Amino acid sequence: MPQSTAALLPQVDHRNGNPLAARKSVICRQKNSGSEMAMINCSRLDRRRFHRRQFDRRQFLGLAALFAATTALVLPVTSLPAHAAEDEATWASLKPDVFGSRTIEDGAGVIKLDAPYRAEDAAIVPIGFEAGLADGRTIKAVTVIVDENPSPVVATFRFGEGRKTVGLSTRVRVNSYSYVRAVAEASDGKLYMTKAFVKASGGCSAPAGKDPEEAAANVGKMRMATFDKDGRREAQVQLRHPNNSGLQSDPVTHLFIPAWFVRDLEVRQGDKTVMSMQGGISISEDPTIRFTVAPGGAGPYEVKAIDTENREFKGTFEPKPAS
Repeated sequence: MPQSTAALLPQVDHRNGNPLAARKSVICRQKNSGSEMAMINCSRLDRRRFHRRQFDRRQFLGLAALFAATTALVLPVTSLPAHAAEDEATWASLKPDVFGSRTIEDGAGVIKLDAPYRAEDAAIVPIGFEAGLADGRTIKAVTVIVDENPSPVVATFRFGEGRKTVGLSTRVRVNSYSYVRAVAEASDGKLYMTKAFVKASGGCSAPAGKDPEEAAANVGKMRMATFDKDGRREAQVQLRHPNNSGLQSDPVTHLFIPAWFVRDLEVRQGDKTVMSMQGGISISEDPTIRFTVAPGGAGPYEVKAIDTENREFKGTFEPKPAS
């Protein structure tokens, strides 16, 4: 049986008064000083990432001086394949945790991923995908992954039954240069993947874009709209929520702000699910999701979201008449 992606999504916990964010065998604990995060029970991959992030400032300055003194030197071309190999090594370590031993086929002709090569803002990187099958099978779900993020699984999006084609766009955080992957699951259980390399850094630790008090006062406010575009119907849900990653620091105390994010979101029409999301810290502040809607639905849309504090947010929206 495939392993659930929920195992890789952050879970909020507290021990000895210190907030924790846990992912599988990794526990990130905030020290009282707020100067660093200690990792307990880390896997080999996550230990490597952690120590790399704790790079000593004096070492950095020394290397910077060395680089300035040797600007005439040219880096060997052989360093590029090594970098690419490291990127794929991350995925090789990550893939069994997310999909177990399941085979993932090339997604060419099945799923298309749209992502910027160089992001303008690492905290709100726009991504989108379209997936479809022409052989009678349907698309059950699409999982989005950012290899180098602290919590790599961005979200799993599921769609109503009988969807031969689906499309969705949202905004995500990218913490360092990384492959972004979209893995589609067909109705027969087969998996298809495509990927794009995105140059962005610091998205998971970037400060919130809104005043914390204002953000808290507006948590849960929701909007939904429907559109007709290129002969198909689309819907967009916007939810006000800080979606704190647990890696951002308070500008006054310099302590880490505890993780607090939307973990589940579902859109229903009548007794049918239109789209649902199981998300994590990599979804940007104020989650916005735009997705295609199957024709023929009737009645209002019911939207329900649940965050990691188990707070529920609900909204009912009448669809725009089809044009």
